Amino acid sequence: MSDTSTPLKERLRTDLTAAMRSRDKVRSGTIRMVIAAISEAEVAGTEAHELTDQQVLDVVVREAKKRREAREAFTAAGRQELADKEQAEADVLADYLPQAMTADEVTAVVRAAIEQTGAAELGMKGMGKVMGVVTPQTKGRADGGAVAAEVRRQLAG
Repeated sequence: MSDTSTPLKERLRTDLTAAMRSRDKVRSGTIRMVIAAISEAEVAGTEAHELTDQQVLDVVVREAKKRREAREAFTAAGRQELADKEQAEADVLADYLPQAMTADEVTAVVRAAIEQTGAAELGMKGMGKVMGVVTPQTKGRADGGAVAAEVRRQLAG
């Protein structure tokens, strides 16, 4: 569903209008929350500024992560109705995120980064170097914890 020609912030606003017209409460509420987070990020700091498309995507990624963590916490606490609400919001946010990487793709990116940085002989001490190369490639497309676990696994192996 990603349309790369339209800026993400503009797409969110258009989709909000459509969701409101179709009376989709979950979708409109979730998009409103993301737009509020974007506005907050734009006025944070000493000077207000317009976010780039990448910065807007970073906000969406951060919000999606919050939903995933909240869902896990609610599930662990036995609050299924709240976990379902967080999952519904995460599903809406998924429409705005880049295609997720498969485990095989993550493994390949990590393997290439280890070769590129020469971190294989450093072992676990090379983790920071490898993560520095891998993170920009996987940001928003793979869970950071899973990526770090894969880096640890390959460096330990």
